[in-house]
Amino acid sequence: MANDELDALNALEKEAKEYDKDAEINRIIKAFRLDAYAVLDLQPGVPDSDIKVAYRKKSLLIHPDKTTNPSAPDAFDRLNKAQSTLLDEKARAQLDECIADARGILIRKHKYNLDSPELKTESFKKEWRQKTVEVLVDAEARRRKQMKAKMQEEGREKRKEDEEIEQRKRKRDHEKSWEDTREERIGSWRDWQKGAKKEGKEGKKKKLKVLG
Repeated sequence: MANDELDALNALEKEAKEYDKDAEINRIIKAFRLDAYAVLDLQPGVPDSDIKVAYRKKSLLIHPDKTTNPSAPDAFDRLNKAQSTLLDEKARAQLDECIADARGILIRKHKYNLDSPELKTESFKKEWRQKTVEVLVDAEARRRKQMKAKMQEEGREKRKEDEEIEQRKRKRDHEKSWEDTREERIGSWRDWQKGAKKEGKEGKKKKLKVLG
């Protein structure tokens, strides 16, 4: 094979790889980010080993160091978060629950049963994905609302704690100030007593003189 032909084939292969990278990056960016399964292009119920394999293949393909696609960093970050979600037992359980809820809502809506053949059709699967998006959005909205309420409550508790600390500080400062001026108050009181006694004696002398 001539060198020109080999160079042409290498160029085509490189172009094909870049196309694959761009296609996968585009798919990840378009995937609903709250659905980690969609981001990793996996079905619910897959074992952890499948999750790790899928993540490794895709992360190697779209790694920002291996492509000039400007969306690669964002796609890579979404891929990382998706894997973390699915490998976190609690987070994955919450996601699975939302997906199951979406399916249950549609079954009740159409009055299907668990053996209905319609559940295996592509139209139902599409409707299920759409409903899953709605359920996940509602769940995220509730989570954010609860988080906001929690932060507000923590803010109130923090303000209350700060006020109590400030009150204790004022009390300590007042007690210290009272103690620091104790000698001054006692001295003033003694001076007042001496003055009062002196005035009393002078008053008696004057009164006696008048009577004489």
